[in-house]
Amino acid sequence: MESVESLYEYAWLIPVLPLLGAMLVGIGLISYSKATNELRRASAVLIVSLLGTAMVLSFALFWSQYQGHESYTKVIEWASAGDFQLTMGYTIDHLTALMLVIVTTVAFLVMVYTDGYMAHDPGYVRFYAYLSLFSSSMLGLVVSPNLLEIYIFWELVGMCSYLLIGFWYDRKAAADACQKAFVTNRVGDFGLLLGILALFWATGSFEFDVMGERLTELVHSGGFSVAIASIIAVLVFLGPVAKSAQFPLHVWLPDAMEGPTPISALIHAATMVAAGVFLIARMFPVFAGLPVAMDVIAWTGAFTAFMGATIAITQNDIKKGLAYSTMSQLGYMVMAMGAGAYGAGLFHLMTHAYFKAMLFLCSGSVIHGMEAVVGHDPVLAQDMRLMGGLRKYMPITAITFLIGTLAICGVPPFAGFWSKDEILGSAFAANPALWVVGWLTAGITAFYMFRMYFSTFEGDFRGKDESIRQCLQAENLQRLGIAFGPGAMNPQELTIESEALETEKHEALDQAHHPSETPHESPLSMVLPLMALAVPSLLIGLVGTPFTNYFEEFIQAPGEAAAVGLLESAETFDWTEFLIMAGSSVGIGLIGITLAVLMYLNKQIDPAAIAKKIQPLYQLSLNKWYIDDINEVLFVQGSRKLAKQVLEIDIRIVDGLVNLAGFVTLISGEGLKYLENGRAQFYALIVFGAVLGLVLLSGVT
Repeated sequence: MESVESLYEYAWLIPVLPLLGAMLVGIGLISYSKATNELRRASAVLIVSLLGTAMVLSFALFWSQYQGHESYTKVIEWASAGDFQLTMGYTIDHLTALMLVIVTTVAFLVMVYTDGYMAHDPGYVRFYAYLSLFSSSMLGLVVSPNLLEIYIFWELVGMCSYLLIGFWYDRKAAADACQKAFVTNRVGDFGLLLGILALFWATGSFEFDVMGERLTELVHSGGFSVAIASIIAVLVFLGPVAKSAQFPLHVWLPDAMEGPTPISALIHAATMVAAGVFLIARMFPVFAGLPVAMDVIAWTGAFTAFMGATIAITQNDIKKGLAYSTMSQLGYMVMAMGAGAYGAGLFHLMTHAYFKAMLFLCSGSVIHGMEAVVGHDPVLAQDMRLMGGLRKYMPITAITFLIGTLAICGVPPFAGFWSKDEILGSAFAANPALWVVGWLTAGITAFYMFRMYFSTFEGDFRGKDESIRQCLQAENLQRLGIAFGPGAMNPQELTIESEALETEKHEALDQAHHPSETPHESPLSMVLPLMALAVPSLLIGLVGTPFTNYFEEFIQAPGEAAAVGLLESAETFDWTEFLIMAGSSVGIGLIGITLAVLMYLNKQIDPAAIAKKIQPLYQLSLNKWYIDDINEVLFVQGSRKLAKQVLEIDIRIVDGLVNLAGFVTLISGEGLKYLENGRAQFYALIVFGAVLGLVLLSGVT
């Protein structure tokens, strides 16, 4: 028992270990840049080992929680003034234990994968330092015991996202993307900060349970307006709207694909974007008592799920297609939370983390293979119109991508089927309209994912088709160079590499100028994480089957009564209802898959002909519902026009008043100086004249 307690006492090491790795490597890059860059593999091994240790601790804590150990919280007083106190620390409960396992396992596999994907990049060591710092920030967010501490780590996660999306900041597209992500998230985070302050003003606490209880009491007693409480809850929800890429603050996520692919897998599939859903789960005691806020959450998620799926249909960039898919699946999770399906939302978070991370890493493997043919040009290497037939060249990548595709499409018995079906069932119980949106989205998801799979892995290889290349190059006037970005730690990073690194770089340059005829399978360090992630993508859904739901038994919403036993729930399980709901979701998925087969595998239906017939809808999808264009007109151009108007007011009115005051002072001074001649008679004459003027004035009046 003592060993178990000591395990909890040292749980703070989980976020601290990757922070230590980032700190050591970061200090090395700042102080001894040349030596640190030469120790590429040693730096990577250090960071991966520290995160691996954190992963082992996370699994140990998860097992302890699963065995029934009570929640553990340890806090210290951080600041106090009179009755006001701020505490910091960490908490380990069922939700924390689950998230720790998800974050550490995905981060560990992504770091292993990174060794192969970034092998020739001069920023290899810097990239590992950023990855480790991000992992530490996300783990700190997960273990935070109160809302204020979550906000601190929330902002750290956002900063790491900025660094990683803009890792190749010498590319204009990457520099623009990281700024867009940063600014968009600041909008949501401003709302979150206002909500946090308002909640503290109303309840006097940053503790989740205390806030929920006090706010509910205030609303029920009439001491606090339901409308104001709902507004506060929606303000808090703005944070997850931005972080989890929900409409209308979703616009940063597709552009974030400009970062290296391991980042797409870690941040934009499994962890950072899931932080928004995690915060909704933590704040569930506050949201659950406010029906209006719950409806806003549910419908925001439903609309985002549908919008993301409809945009993904027309994407040709493999990473952007997966990005819109992520946006859509996050919409499912948020919808589940808003519908009160706490367990279903978190179950989909877990299953999605594994299969979407695998899909993104598969896309990185495809890009790595395509670069052997088309060179280090992200425009060509990521466009599915230049792919096709890759299954024969990259069999492991193709199989794992297919597993991920089947999982996200909700095909039984893959993981996504169980979690998505749980959400749809809960949505139907809460509001049938939500179910309709989710059901249609499931069909669209199956269509665009198999479109992606067939376009990439089936048919004939199109990488050598010059006509397609010329067409793509015409679409992209600004060609991007080789993916070697200078380091942020030291501007001379490119010139201080070791001879071994220089040799590797020249080989990569050579390959860019002398590409091979066919793609090739990725190295072992990239393939192993794919195979490892394929296992949970296939099997992990079985822990949450509706007839023996181990997941729901482990994860319960705050304040809910303990779940009934597994045997009892199995006895009361309604097979008819399950078969109807599951059959309908699988049925719409099969329709989507069939359409994809007819269009992109058998070529019996021409997609271009359909696009011409429904041109407005096609353009709506292709132009991403024109949200970016609307933002450009309203906010970018609008803010510029406003700035010009403010400048005009500043120049003409503000500066005019200041200049007028100065001019009046100057003229009056010039005039009065002639009256100061030092003669007493002259002063007496002025006084006499003034008195005479006053007398005459009084006589007239």
